Amino acid sequence: MRKLILSRPFTLKIAVLGAVLCSGMIAHAQDKPADFASQTPLTLEGQGPWYRIELPLAVQLNARDSNLGDVRVFNAAGQAQAYALAQQVPAQEQTSTAVKWFPLYTTAEAGDAVPVIRIERSASGSVLEVQPQSDIEAGEEILRGWLLDTSAIHAPLEQLVIDWNTEREGFQHFTIEASDDLQHWHSWGEGQVARLSFSDEVVEQREVGLPGHSARYLRLLWRAPSNAPTLTAAHLLSAPTDSPALPLTWSPVIAGKSEKPDEYLWQLPVGLPVERVKITIAQPNSLAPATLYGRLDDQQPWQVISSGLLYRLTQNGSDAVQDQLQLSGRFSGQVVRQLKLEVDDRGGGLGAQAPDMSVAVQATQVVFLARGEGPFTLAVGNARARPANLPLTTLIPDFVPQRLNALGTARPSTAPVADMAAAPLAVAAQGPDLKRLGLWAVLVIGVLMLGWMAFTTWRASASRR
Repeated sequence: MRKLILSRPFTLKIAVLGAVLCSGMIAHAQDKPADFASQTPLTLEGQGPWYRIELPLAVQLNARDSNLGDVRVFNAAGQAQAYALAQQVPAQEQTSTAVKWFPLYTTAEAGDAVPVIRIERSASGSVLEVQPQSDIEAGEEILRGWLLDTSAIHAPLEQLVIDWNTEREGFQHFTIEASDDLQHWHSWGEGQVARLSFSDEVVEQREVGLPGHSARYLRLLWRAPSNAPTLTAAHLLSAPTDSPALPLTWSPVIAGKSEKPDEYLWQLPVGLPVERVKITIAQPNSLAPATLYGRLDDQQPWQVISSGLLYRLTQNGSDAVQDQLQLSGRFSGQVVRQLKLEVDDRGGGLGAQAPDMSVAVQATQVVFLARGEGPFTLAVGNARARPANLPLTTLIPDFVPQRLNALGTARPSTAPVADMAAAPLAVAAQGPDLKRLGLWAVLVIGVLMLGWMAFTTWRASASRR
């Protein structure tokens, strides 16, 4: 049996053809900015070469891949940059910890000044006793607020739950400050709690959201010192995590509809891992005990995911507003697409028309390695793009989660606003992929040419036998 030996010119022809085919495949495989529906200029701040982008939710809604596999960053020459996605690691089950509370007294002459106190602490830092800096005569002390000892909690603080004496009803407004040394205090925003009676029922709002940071002490100072209640319990909810908490990013407003009295429905364009919702309360002096339900589609039953007291009340010329509901526990970050709000009409409700809603999700950050000349562009929205992100530990050698916040930032200069009333464009709505068809045509022609060359070589060899 005679072996078929390919001639040198024939081998050279095959090599040249293979190189042409490979170069064609590479050229067609490269992503280009024009292939993406959304293109957002970036402004770099800080030191490189790595930069992180906090993706606005309005930009994320342009993605065709729910896992953001079609996100790219391009330089001025249109070259794709190496990147990674930094998403929030699912938190562990929340832990509720009872903490000690200590009254903060002041006098009428002190006004709104922060109470000056003497504090006795143990060797571990826990508070043993709190006393006013100067003696206050009996009957002149005013309860300005409370000091909470959270030094035994070593995880980020996510929620405060307090209870107070039953004689005090109505709304409680206070500021929240945090410290690690009882000397330097940082604002954590404001808290609002309430206890209201409806006939024989009591509606309470005892939970206050916290920013998810660690602190050894919390200070609560009431806006109206004479209205500070006597606390009877204080609990902190915390959830350990090795990664720094990412901020929330809010959607544009979503229009709803009302099919029944005091029942409102909203449809999200895509399923989202919702952490919090905000209801637009347009009419002053509105009060609505509310229950929020969620589900992914019509095939699933409604499930209670949050409840609370919504209100907008005018007091002393200013509005006291509580317009958010936070999803907590196992419902936090649950993917939903349909939301329903039921309100108790004994508080007056929220009106005949459905209010607007915004939803918040944990921010997703894109970290990229800047290569080439700027300006750089964030591109999203290509159904044919394949995931190209690297692990953070590959993109950044010796990466640790705490290093994320130290990276430079790339801020979207303009944020394309997604239409929240309509779902993202369907993949089927896009035209034929001419590049992919061209690539297949080149491959088919190449295979035919290889077959023809092999056939002619075989015939020539056979004729010489």
